[in-house]
Amino acid sequence: MRWIQVIDPLNNIALSVLVAAVPIIFIFWALIIKKMKGYQASLIAIVIATVIAILVYGMPVKLAVLSIGHGALYGLFPICWLVVMSVFLFNLTVKSGQFEIIKHFMASITSDRRLQALLIAFSFGSFLEGTAGFGAPVAITAAMLVGLGFNPLYASGICLIANTAPVAFGSIGIPITVASQVSGIPELPISQMVGRTLPILSIMLPFYLVMIIAGFKKAREIWPAVMVSGVSFAFLQWFSSNYLGPSLPDVIAGLGSIICLMVFLRFWKPKTVWRFANEPAPTFDASITYTSGQMLRAWSPFIVLTIMVIAWGMQPIKDVLNSIGMFQFEFPGLHNAIQGQDGTVLSKLFKVTYLSAAGTAILMADLVAIPLIGLTYSEGAKVFGATLNQLKFPILTIAAVLGFAYILNDSGITLTLAAVLANTGFMFPFFAPVLGWLGVFITGSDTSANALFSKLQYATATSIGVDPVVTVAANISGGVVGKMISPQSIAVAAAAGNLVGQESELFRFTVKHSFFMLLLICLIVLAQAYVFKWTIPVYEMLSTAKTTTSLDASRGYVYLLGLAILLVTLASTIVMLASKKPQTPNLVS
Repeated sequence: MRWIQVIDPLNNIALSVLVAAVPIIFIFWALIIKKMKGYQASLIAIVIATVIAILVYGMPVKLAVLSIGHGALYGLFPICWLVVMSVFLFNLTVKSGQFEIIKHFMASITSDRRLQALLIAFSFGSFLEGTAGFGAPVAITAAMLVGLGFNPLYASGICLIANTAPVAFGSIGIPITVASQVSGIPELPISQMVGRTLPILSIMLPFYLVMIIAGFKKAREIWPAVMVSGVSFAFLQWFSSNYLGPSLPDVIAGLGSIICLMVFLRFWKPKTVWRFANEPAPTFDASITYTSGQMLRAWSPFIVLTIMVIAWGMQPIKDVLNSIGMFQFEFPGLHNAIQGQDGTVLSKLFKVTYLSAAGTAILMADLVAIPLIGLTYSEGAKVFGATLNQLKFPILTIAAVLGFAYILNDSGITLTLAAVLANTGFMFPFFAPVLGWLGVFITGSDTSANALFSKLQYATATSIGVDPVVTVAANISGGVVGKMISPQSIAVAAAAGNLVGQESELFRFTVKHSFFMLLLICLIVLAQAYVFKWTIPVYEMLSTAKTTTSLDASRGYVYLLGLAILLVTLASTIVMLASKKPQTPNLVS
């Protein structure tokens, strides 16, 4: 016996929407007004959503409970798995003393907090989003900024805001791949459409970030560096998304903007070095120098991390890892137990990709990095235990947030909210990004939001005579600015920035910026739909014919062999260079 979802349970769409919005409104109220801790707000929101799902939508109690359990399990793996490994990597670097060398290196480039934020939060974070995604960029960059001496709230907040520009092309373009699969529009035109929207945001984002940190006047003082950072990123994002596809824009734009800004700072420096008000003056000692071996050793965890996440993103390697290290099961009692109004039966398979998961790639980087940075594996185990203790409440929060997202989706509450936006007629292109924003706020993932709403975006646009690639791309672009206020993202950033229990402060820090950027994207999409139609790419829909592909395992094993050789070569080089005696005293213990 299957339970059939309903979209208008009260037979009055206005009343149904008001009831469906209650859990969402509660989250905003709890975090902004009541300033609740993240896990408390999430657990209460689950109770509210469950009561509405059972009493209003008629969802069986058993299915509601199982749906929450399914979401919580997904929160633990792969999301928490990735977050724990990311923070573990950073903690290893700190414990070994190597992060002191990294701080010295950053100060040698610039001790100005504004420029450090551009390099780490914006450019390096974008690069990490393109390779790993799923919370790793915010976790790693926020921890790095806190380690450099940033105010934890500003460190976590600006990393969340900076993470908007690259989210659409995160994890080697997975959000766009999913949108293509669901909507039937090829990947390239979606990538092109998103790449003609987000670069506008990318150009302004560096100035916006600096203005948040230091104010308008202080942001103007470094406008040349801001322009180099933003324009280089936006150009490379536009070029790669329009001509290379959705897989590499973040990697290319992130690396490109880092290189451009570092080169520029060799020839230009701000007149004054800006730091936080209560922060001591910079104490950079130019007499202290480190050998190339010491620098390479200090950065080795992040170099290995980069190599591993790029390798794990390659399809041949992913295929091989999944063939030997994955199992899946039908979620008991939930699989095929819910039917959508369109007749689609919801498959509830839980895939445990324990080898190909991004968190496993970071774990491998952790294990390789431990001896390279001078720690023993027993010391590494102690750091891991401390990391788990540090993250116990964030883990609970993330599991609760995902349980909340799943009950909203499975009960039909999310579909009720989406149905209203889809009935806005001529103005639908303006509200299309709102749908993506809502999806990411609820699920914490642009990929999940695209899986939810891409088909609805396609069908609605077609019915009002708008090219559907505009609204499908708008779902992605709108989703990126919902990421910064998603409870899942807030929990990750709070964990990395040592703000556990202060999630409400972080939410209030980012929420106004999310609304502002959402409005900007809504206006851009509306103009693209009716005024600037020349920005819409020409394309043909994907064929509906089924294709079969065979797995070429040999190619994946060759890639893995190449990865092993690369890691051995890198490790040998680091050990050899680090063993050379420095020319100047090394003050790092």
